[in-house]
Amino acid sequence: MSQVQPGSFLTLHYRLTGPDGAALVDTFAEQPATLSLGTGELAPAMEQRLIGLEEGTRTRFDLAPGEAFGPRNPELLQRVSLAVLRQHGDPDERYAVGDVVQFPTPDGRGSFAGVLRQLGPVDEDWALFDFNHPLAGQALAFEVQLIGVL
Repeated sequence: MSQVQPGSFLTLHYRLTGPDGAALVDTFAEQPATLSLGTGELAPAMEQRLIGLEEGTRTRFDLAPGEAFGPRNPELLQRVSLAVLRQHGDPDERYAVGDVVQFPTPDGRGSFAGVLRQLGPVDEDWALFDFNHPLAGQALAFEVQLIGVL
């Protein structure tokens, strides 16, 4: 049987569950996923757990808080002026706590997302955004069934 190596092409089912046990991603009831290790399709900690497993293996791994998507970084909580929001988006947009807002990268070639956590008082012109990955700092479980390894 084939073993997973760095750079392997995989066909697999996988489930990622959060601290409350709820599935965040689950392919077991759908078509299996296909991916190549080392291309960023899975977090490095998840890919590392797959190395050495044999085709046909079904197993589960517990990932410590922050292991899969890094620790929460308090520096990634940042105030953004509402003027900047209007400049880069619809000036008439009404934002609410929990909204995910896309921001352009400084070079204008890409974007990154932030979750609106707080709007400043009416007399102040700011909003607090969280630019951490939504799963940063969380303990997760990763269940996998390897169908094919090339």
